Amino acid sequence: MSPLSPEGFRELFPMLASSTHLASCSQGARSTEVDLSLARMMDTIAEQGAPWGLWMEEVERARSHFAALINASPSEIALVPNASVGAYQVASTLDHAERPGIVSTDMEFPSVAHVWLAQRPRGATVTFAAEADGRVDAMEYSKLIDQRTNLVSAPLVSYKNGARLPLSDIIGQAHEAGARVFIDAYQGAGVVPIDVKSLGCEYLVTGTLKYMLGLPGLAFLYVRNGVADQVEPQLTGWFGRVNPFEFDPRSLDFATDARRMETGTPSVPSVYAANAGMRVLAQRDEEFAWASVQARVAETVISVEELGYELYSPREDSARGPQVAVRTADPERLGAFLRERRIFASPRGDVVRLSFQYYNTETDVEACVRAFAEYRSA
Repeated sequence: MSPLSPEGFRELFPMLASSTHLASCSQGARSTEVDLSLARMMDTIAEQGAPWGLWMEEVERARSHFAALINASPSEIALVPNASVGAYQVASTLDHAERPGIVSTDMEFPSVAHVWLAQRPRGATVTFAAEADGRVDAMEYSKLIDQRTNLVSAPLVSYKNGARLPLSDIIGQAHEAGARVFIDAYQGAGVVPIDVKSLGCEYLVTGTLKYMLGLPGLAFLYVRNGVADQVEPQLTGWFGRVNPFEFDPRSLDFATDARRMETGTPSVPSVYAANAGMRVLAQRDEEFAWASVQARVAETVISVEELGYELYSPREDSARGPQVAVRTADPERLGAFLRERRIFASPRGDVVRLSFQYYNTETDVEACVRAFAEYRSA
């Protein structure tokens, strides 16, 4: 089957016939595939009562689909409830006695940074690479990384303004010092192509509700094969066992692959929705879709600046992800103004974030720019 054009892809999301969805950085648009998948899940309960076999098949399908999306092996993927738990699972396996350093950044999503900060009672020291004009230079990381650094954390794309960090340089610096690297890909996975083998990171996490086109309640944690825990995971559950269905309360045998990071029963509806979202994503050509999104972002940057708005996002195409952050005196008011016109954006802090997926077309950009012009003249 040939990959779908943006217009063909858009048809999988009926809500877009009456709205402009520019809030994928918070929640992706609703597709017919997600609706059908959730209905199928509910049907399994009506037909079989407790269809654990079918549900576990769906769990393994999600593991395999996500592994393929980032060029990993299914054995390198753990299913966790959210990115915060994924970060904690990594943090809990670090021994801070000899290498206490964790290096993060001001551009990190707070929920991840808070996990690092919470390791201080265990002996960790946490430092932050500084932001300058909405960007973090690799040099800011190099100032903090040394032989006592155990973990370096960086987002693939910053939630604040869509800035893409210089990950190749950061990862190189970390590895040169003998440190591991954790990447939060939540604001890029599903749009920005990811190849963990090329990246070379030890850990990567992302959830399914944003550009992955699923629902809240599920995240994927990549743990590179061969990366040994310094300490056994401190949060665990029956899904972290070698054989969860042995039901042995006296045995704490950790799975030898990434499943050792798993805890209790995953959110089954979220698993079904995640598989639906990944089936939808599989209907595009990834590189072409990313180029299309970049074009929409560039068009928006130019048009919004021409209206006199101040941008918080980087100017260079190569430094931007799928988001444009627009500064405004009252982001909530502008967000409400847009919603009244069926344009869904995402106010955060002192900006309104406009985020793009492959289903967004030039028509969406035009509708958004018109609304911004109306707001400025209101």
